[in-house]
This record gives sequence, C-alpha cells and structure tokens, in this order.
Amino acid sequence: MRVVVAADGPQADALARELRSEEAEVRAVVPSGAPAAAAHDAMAAPEAAELLAELSRADVLVIEARAATLTAELVAACDRMSVRIVPLCGRGADRRLAAALGLPAHERDAPAAELLASPRPSAPAVATRGRVIAVWGPHGSPGRTTIAVEVACALSRPERRVALVDADAHAPSLALATGLADEGPGFAAACRQAERGVLTVAELSRISSTLADVDVLTGLNRPGRWPELSHARVGAALDVCREWVDEVVVDTAASLERDEEIVSDLIDGPRRNAATLAAVEAADLVLAVVAADPVGVSRFVRGWPDLRAAAGAAPVQVVVNKIRAGALGVDARGQVRRTLERYLGVTDVSFVPWDPRGTDAALLAARPIAHVAPRSAVPTAVRRLVAETLTAREPATTATRQSLRRLARSA
Repeated sequence: MRVVVAADGPQADALARELRSEEAEVRAVVPSGAPAAAAHDAMAAPEAAELLAELSRADVLVIEARAATLTAELVAACDRMSVRIVPLCGRGADRRLAAALGLPAHERDAPAAELLASPRPSAPAVATRGRVIAVWGPHGSPGRTTIAVEVACALSRPERRVALVDADAHAPSLALATGLADEGPGFAAACRQAERGVLTVAELSRISSTLADVDVLTGLNRPGRWPELSHARVGAALDVCREWVDEVVVDTAASLERDEEIVSDLIDGPRRNAATLAAVEAADLVLAVVAADPVGVSRFVRGWPDLRAAAGAAPVQVVVNKIRAGALGVDARGQVRRTLERYLGVTDVSFVPWDPRGTDAALLAARPIAHVAPRSAVPTAVRRLVAETLTAREPATTATRQSLRRLARSA
C-alpha cells in the first residue's frame, strides 16, 4: 500500500517508520499544510505539483487534521484521485471537522495497522437538528456574555457538540472575554455566506475558533459593521448552525425595539437591532439575564414585554445574576423572586451568585470562569442551571415552533 504522510515535527518521521514496519510504501513525508496548499493552487510552487503527482500514485494520505490542513478542496482532490484520507485528530474540534467532511477520525497515537485498515461501512447517521439558546438581558451589563460563556462550557460534553456565537451588533465582547482573535469576525462571515446559500457545516468548522471543546464564532471587530448582521442573514446562519452542532448558545445585544422601522425611508433597509431580534425569534429557548440590583430589576421588568413579543412561543428561563445581599438587603433572592412574580408573573427563576474574585480572575486571564476557577460559585450555579433546566427540556422541531408562534400572534 502506497502512503503519503503529512505531519509536523518528530511525529512525521516516527509515523513513517511505523507505517513502513507494517509493509507500507511511504511515498513522501511532507508538512501537514502542504497537501491543502497544493490542492488550493498547484502552480504556487514546483513542490506543490510534485506533491499532487505523488498523491495521484498513492492509496492513502495520512494527515494531521486541523482547520488549516484538512479542507474541502483537499478532500475533493483526493476523491478525484481515489486517495483515501486518514485524519489524525487530537481535539474534539478536529474530530468534528473530520466528521463534517465525511471522514472517520483517528487518534494521533493510533497504531499503524489501524490507519492502513480499510474503514468498515457504518450505518447512515440520523439527521438531527441542534437547539438554539439565545442569551438576552436589558441594558446595564447584567452579565449576558458571562452567562453565555459559562452555559456553553457547562453544556459541552464529549458526546455533545456546542457552539458559542456572538450576535451582539452593539457591543460585541465575546472575543475579548475569551482571549480569541477577532481580526476575522466568524459570525459575520457565516452570515454573508448564508445569504448566498453557500454556508456549509465544513465551512463553519473552518472559520470558527476553539475554546477548549466549544467552537466559537466571534462577533464584529467594529460595531460600525452592524449592517452585515441583517435579520435574514442571521436567521439563515443559525439555521445552518443547527446542522453543525447540538447546542448553539447565542450572545445577543439588549435592544429589542422595532421603532426604527417607522422612521426609516428604506422598506428593506438595515436595522440596528435585527441581529438580536432574529436570534431571539429563532431560539428554542431564551435565557433572560437579570442584574440583581434595583436598577437591573427595573430595566428587566420594562424590557420583558418586548422580549416576550420577540420570543413568541419559545420558553424563557429567567436567570438572576450577581445576586448578593449588599445591593438588595436581607433575603435578596426572596425579594427578587417576589418582584418578578408580582409584576411579570414569573415564578421559575434561577440564581447565579456574585463572585468578584472568580470573575476578576477570569477577566485577567481572558478565559471562562469554569476554566480559571472551577470551584467558583458562578460555574457551580450555571452547571446546576444546565442540569436542572437546560438538559431537561426537549427542543421542539422547527415546524412545531413556527406553528406555536403563529397561534400566539393570532391570539
């Protein structure tokens, strides 16, 4: 069997020796990014054409799988040449990328005999639709981004794929809070491709960043680019995200007003709050975040009617954040609970305590609180919220959710 190895560092030579010990003919050992670069532009360098020639004579390409090395162009080129790709995956994101491209993933330390063996035919996977969880809160920094990040981390499991999306068109902060680069705004790029109908699961894996086992689509690097997040684009992008992962956690902005449609001279012109409205309308579940202080509760009560109108029939789980006696006095939880029940009729409330030390440590490290201070009261409360509320809800199908919203609007 003729093999081409695409790997970096000492692992490349060690892998080639192990494959030769299994009587495989190693035709070439190249850097991991060389096959993808050659498939993209065979005329870029003489080495690229030579590598494609070696691939055409090979039976198997063993390659370190990453977003930059395992591309749709490379898979298409290998399919044309009848070359089987064996991706070596070290992270959950790499395995999801391989699965999105229809390739069986292998561990980096898998034995050579396993890499050379022909894959067994598997039963076709049942198509599933992921759930969209929108995280909303009124103005005043109630902690929308913090709750969104911690919920995504708490939902993440080896068997559950989770994505975190920054759809805040006013003050995007997800990249800053998690230490990710925002030079190429992932969600805006996904929205542009979704509008043209070319957004795929593989492309989402390519343009996303990784935060441990959570895939992240960062937001706008300048708030002035908000027209890129139109209502139709955001809705279409989130629809493809449902096919990409099992849980999509969306960080939204505060404004839900629709008055701008009245004063605009353009019927189909851009709307500043379109991204938030589209995310809330598409959500299977909305987490409504309340800051546990008199001003925060007052703002939440005033914004509740707009949230309920936008969410339609989707359930809304109220999360009271930064709960502490210093801002509300004795029995802070009871006071907030009674206020929400009296003015909004809300009785199902979850509480997240205020932990300044854990929160400051996470901001200093630009990492989730669950990674920096896993025993902090904040991730502990969020894990309880996920276990008791989020994982207990079964997401409704898209058709059922739309039917319920039509009934709610006609009532």
